Amino acid sequence: MSRVLNFSAGPAVLPETVLRQAQAEMLDWRGTGACVAELSHRGGPFMALAAEVEADVRTLLDVPESHAVLFLSGGATTLQALLPLNFAERDQRADYLVTGHWAKMAVKQASPAVDAHVVASSEATRFTTVSDKSQWQRSPDAAYFHVTANETIHGVELPDNIDDGTTAPLIADFSSNIASRPSDISRYAMVYAGAQKNLGPSGITLAIIRKDLLERRGQPRADILTWASHAAQGSMLNTPPTWNWYLLGLCVRWMIEQGGTAEFSRRNGEKAAMVYAAIDDSKGFYRNDVVTSVRSRMNIPFVLHDAALDAVFLAESQAAGLIGLKGHKAVGGMRASLYNAMPVDGVRVLVDFMHDFRKRHG
Repeated sequence: MSRVLNFSAGPAVLPETVLRQAQAEMLDWRGTGACVAELSHRGGPFMALAAEVEADVRTLLDVPESHAVLFLSGGATTLQALLPLNFAERDQRADYLVTGHWAKMAVKQASPAVDAHVVASSEATRFTTVSDKSQWQRSPDAAYFHVTANETIHGVELPDNIDDGTTAPLIADFSSNIASRPSDISRYAMVYAGAQKNLGPSGITLAIIRKDLLERRGQPRADILTWASHAAQGSMLNTPPTWNWYLLGLCVRWMIEQGGTAEFSRRNGEKAAMVYAAIDDSKGFYRNDVVTSVRSRMNIPFVLHDAALDAVFLAESQAAGLIGLKGHKAVGGMRASLYNAMPVDGVRVLVDFMHDFRKRHG
């Protein structure tokens, strides 16, 4: 059977070459006579793999030596709950910029352990823009400043220079746009990302943390919840999700071989421009309300002029081999996720379908 074009927001499309390599190595990985998922994480073969993947992550994202690279389980939402436990004193204030659903989730997860202060929120505009920096109410003694680099649901993406120059450590959820463009990791005290969008399969989370931040005392917690302990043990404080780590490594190596973040920035710009043109040139048949300057290149939500056509659009697109286009229930309509593994030609197929659907139902 032929593979479909998967526009799902996550778990998302994986590079076909990665899947084929994993298939070929399933029963005998690197001559071990076993699947990588069957091998001890403490054994030499997997320890070597772990070192290779970390080195490749550092190469792909240009991670400086000042930062530790961790491979964790639990997902980005779990990391949001652990942020204040690791980096803030009890009842200390931490600043949060709210730009959509996942930024609100970060506040919700942190609130039991820290004074989660919303410096600004664009909820009044239905998260179609980002509040101007002149409106931010920053705290002079915040433990850290948290932002969500890309809102997967609402389709809002922050510029890479989002910080306003204050001294609080900048922490960013990069789950849905990591490795999609070059970013200056040295500007961030921490970036983290669930793998299931641009980095690999669900079940593993990448965290890049400035080493001096790991020295903070934080709050009373079990050792398993302490990132400094994970860093000291090479992300093997407990048994890690080894298969997911392996697949993440294949995806990272594939991105390097394809030309790295600069090349994916070019591709992603081209893909997003095609979809936004199909929306903006449709004379209202399709609509995206996000302010142009903060439109996401990764996740493009759009609505049809008549909601009664939603089911028809989804049924016809799926019949055409396009899946994962249903919008999140919070915003409705459609959503096309254009992660690194989605080829430019795949997006052309989507745009051609959108044009054809408009002609037939306009």
